[in-house]
Amino acid sequence: MLIPHDTRIALDAVVGLVNTAPLSDEPDSLMDLQALYGFVQRFDISGVGDLGERDLKAVLAVRERFAGVFAAPGPHEAAELVNQLVASAGTTPQLTDHDGYEWHVHYFAPGASMADHLAADGGMALAFFVVAGEQERLRRCEAPDCGHAFVDLSRNRSRRYCSSRTCGNRLHVAAYRARRKAATG
Repeated sequence: MLIPHDTRIALDAVVGLVNTAPLSDEPDSLMDLQALYGFVQRFDISGVGDLGERDLKAVLAVRERFAGVFAAPGPHEAAELVNQLVASAGTTPQLTDHDGYEWHVHYFAPGASMADHLAADGGMALAFFVVAGEQERLRRCEAPDCGHAFVDLSRNRSRRYCSSRTCGNRLHVAAYRARRKAATG
């Protein structure tokens, strides 16, 4: 699946935002304005001015909606959630070539809030997957103690873990050790 640069950046931000939510006993990693500014910097989100508590609450609401798309049982449910996200953001597609990037599309209106910015660009990035019939690529890690979101961009749609270096490797080593232990007695 060919994914344009701007769509990939938006997907990375969506996954990053979803993965700030607490899983089981983890703390929420987006619990204050400092963490929100850190998120903006980590994902190089452009056009963000001063942020306040209202922005934080709105971004957390967008995060829940993105998580819903990853959990949607089928394309109709995912499409409904994506449509709500994009409509709530008041999308205004515009071509732009800022910050050294080639021409690409921003779906948020100039001066949009941080939440609308994420909802519009992230919602459209997720929409492309639904339209292409590739919603199953929006996954959660299968490691029993993880559950982080990721986008499976492998050719054969076979990726099972958010990271082959952490979750995948850890589970493969555990399985190997279990097999060795069973073989030795």
